[in-house]
Amino acid sequence: MTTSTTGSSALNPDLDWSQLKETVLMLNLSVAQIDQSMNEGNASVDTLASSFTTLASNLSEIQNSVTQLNEGDNSEQIKQAIQHSAATALDKVQSAIIAFQFYDKLTQRLDHVSQSLSSLTALIANPAALYSPPEWQALQEAIRSKYTMEEERRMFDKVLSGIPIEKALEEFKTEMDNKAEEDDDIELF
Repeated sequence: MTTSTTGSSALNPDLDWSQLKETVLMLNLSVAQIDQSMNEGNASVDTLASSFTTLASNLSEIQNSVTQLNEGDNSEQIKQAIQHSAATALDKVQSAIIAFQFYDKLTQRLDHVSQSLSSLTALIANPAALYSPPEWQALQEAIRSKYTMEEERRMFDKVLSGIPIEKALEEFKTEMDNKAEEDDDIELF
């Protein structure tokens, strides 16, 4: 975990250390996660809606083409229309699968935020732990250990080191965009 070079933290407490400062850092991290998750979730839902609309249209075209195939003499044109519609439908199904995977990632991330906020609440509610830097450090380490992606751990470290949320989110988004450009395959998790 990255330590702050700008002052006191749970990892490196001094007389300036404050549970209030730690609470604000943890809440800022939760806000950053929720914001990024919601942006990704909205994009996934838009992709799903578009994919299913196009898929329904393509299936209708396939059905019409099959009906015409039985009725007409231009079977080669109809065959090409069916192949085109089937290929487009397959592309949309693949887009929908990817969007569902992003939605799954969204729900996992929001579940982590929920668990983290519950743990934070438990720490704040415990007078013995509230003023204990080691308890705050243990909470932060437990939360960090739940991240499955290195980019999330880096964002976590940046926020805890005092980097503004906006900058940490911007860097996280850039890393994720670069990763998406490098890896166009369907990721199962």
